[in-house]
Amino acid sequence: MENHSLQVNTAPTFHVDVVTTPAPVATDDEVIVKVDWSAVNYKDALAQTEKGGVIRNYPMTPGIDLAGTVSQSQDANFPTGTEVLVTGYGLGVSHPGGYSQWQRVPAAWLVKRPTTLSAKEAMIFGTAGFTAALAVRQILAQTTPADPILITGASGGVGSLALAMLAAKGYHQLIAVSRKESARQWLSDLGASQVIPPSDLISERPRPLAKQAYAGVIDTVGGELVSQILPYVAYGGIVALCGNAGGIKLNTTVLPFILRGITLAGIDSVNTPMPLRQEIWQQLAANKQILEKITIDEISLEEVPTIAANLLAGTHSGRTIVKL
Repeated sequence: MENHSLQVNTAPTFHVDVVTTPAPVATDDEVIVKVDWSAVNYKDALAQTEKGGVIRNYPMTPGIDLAGTVSQSQDANFPTGTEVLVTGYGLGVSHPGGYSQWQRVPAAWLVKRPTTLSAKEAMIFGTAGFTAALAVRQILAQTTPADPILITGASGGVGSLALAMLAAKGYHQLIAVSRKESARQWLSDLGASQVIPPSDLISERPRPLAKQAYAGVIDTVGGELVSQILPYVAYGGIVALCGNAGGIKLNTTVLPFILRGITLAGIDSVNTPMPLRQEIWQQLAANKQILEKITIDEISLEEVPTIAANLLAGTHSGRTIVKL
């Protein structure tokens, strides 16, 4: 059985190719999944660059998401024919990932796909939707629908899905941050009451504390942008931090935390405990109507490097899914 997959290699020079290999062979604690759909995330784009810091062992098949059907298994919990999905863990990073027609996956990583969610819909959500749902969970626990919520990187996968999720929960003061002028109307249609460029939040002389403007923030960018937002978070507010496209450094003071009691909540979608992981996927399935408003592109395996380049260049919007 031939297996077509995307492979990143470094010999003799760094390159990304679609290759044909024998079908993978599973160990005792693994199953073989026939992959129907995957997705392209920012982390997948980094994995396809020489100094992206994602992949450390080569060759490697990237793709941190996959959805498909178990085709070989010795695990009683996931017999042949079980419809499954995988996001996070080491998939596409230290373990061969979703950009492959067939993939071996540890059974402990598998989530049984909710019956109301197709494999395609699961990958429209993918890691982006899973991360957005984790961040929204934090916001819901500490704010009300009447509170102003700021969402950075709003035209990306995580940002746009988080925006749609909060709008569906009745939040009506949603400030979307995006430098893409072409995305303004789409973000408004998703539920944004206001769309502003990142430059509106950047000050040459930031103060440790500023006017209290946001009860909650979902930040998908990181770096200098989130550093400058923190002084504007209202008393008792929360910042759900889930991205680093703008950098990994956080320059701030303790004042927003000790004088306003704000919470900085880190969002990790990689090693989320399985009970919470299953709960989040059931919630996503129950609210899949939000996908009707998300910009979606379907591509082939050969087109993945082009989309990855667009993500890194900041010209990509919405979600791109890969049909295997």
